[in-house]
Amino acid sequence: MPINYEVINPNTDVATTKTLLHEVIPLTGTIVSGTYGTFPNEGNIKNYSHGMFQSVYDYPYLSSSANHIFDLTAGFDESSSLSGTLGARLQQKKKINMYNQFSQVLLGYTGSSNRVRLFESDLTLDETAGRVIKEAIFVNFSRLLTKDQIKRGSVSITLGTASWAAPFAGRKTFTDSAASNTGGTLSTVGGDYGVLSSSTAGVGGVVFYQAGVMVLTSSIWAGTTDFFSQSLTSRTIDNQLISGSISGSADAFRHRLFNVQFNNTTEINSSVYFCRASHNKFNYSSNPTYLRDSVIRVKNNNRDNPPVSYITTIGLYNSQNELLAVAKLSEPLRKDPTNELTLRVRLDY
Repeated sequence: MPINYEVINPNTDVATTKTLLHEVIPLTGTIVSGTYGTFPNEGNIKNYSHGMFQSVYDYPYLSSSANHIFDLTAGFDESSSLSGTLGARLQQKKKINMYNQFSQVLLGYTGSSNRVRLFESDLTLDETAGRVIKEAIFVNFSRLLTKDQIKRGSVSITLGTASWAAPFAGRKTFTDSAASNTGGTLSTVGGDYGVLSSSTAGVGGVVFYQAGVMVLTSSIWAGTTDFFSQSLTSRTIDNQLISGSISGSADAFRHRLFNVQFNNTTEINSSVYFCRASHNKFNYSSNPTYLRDSVIRVKNNNRDNPPVSYITTIGLYNSQNELLAVAKLSEPLRKDPTNELTLRVRLDY
């Protein structure tokens, strides 16, 4: 079967494009607190023997249909007022290590002092200004939800700040609406990040878009006397970070998570090949039934003159004429010496 080849000029016949697809991801507090069992021991909450973080699923995690939503942990910098003698406070070393790990990955080192940066409640990276977050709750979203990154300007989180018995009697909602333009974000080693803020409640933390991480400041619950109540013992957020476990802090956060929403982003890169069929080419079919005795058969009556073919398939070949990709047309296209066609083939990756 004869095959018709046409050389593609990479300078004029190939173009590259990038498309961003967005999907709304809403997560209600009912999913992460109390839906699949009795708080705090629900079937969709997984704690680990190392005690350094807690995983949250959208369904009991032992089920094959469960999807990982995010991981929760808490920590503080060693320069925090909550830091004391190592070993004197519950999981203090682990809490400091968690803070350092997120800081190293997302912010990097300060330079000559060879220490990690502190998270900040603005976009200056100027720690001397005093706008630092030394005590934080970390929410690390799964790639299943964030895809390639979180869309800037789409993040909203609502948290309960009232009593433990009725946490949502008082709420604070933080958004990154100021980051909807490039002037509202700053790029670090962990990618772009924006500030989560509220017109009434101030700054609640920062969100790292490419990493899919929220860093929430503990000062959100500074006025809450019973941030966590367990065994009839009420703790402020500072008491919890000092004397409580990391998993306990994660439980307390879940109990106070009313809603979180953002748009994820899927980046699709494409190569577009313009396959051109000039008027004097591709006018004869490569179908074997178009041949008779190895000679192209053309009907001779005037109605079928000039020769006609119908293009149904395009193949992309390398320089050795090896087939690399095949594109099928949605319907056959008529081709004869009186017309020319340019067919657009797109490869997504």
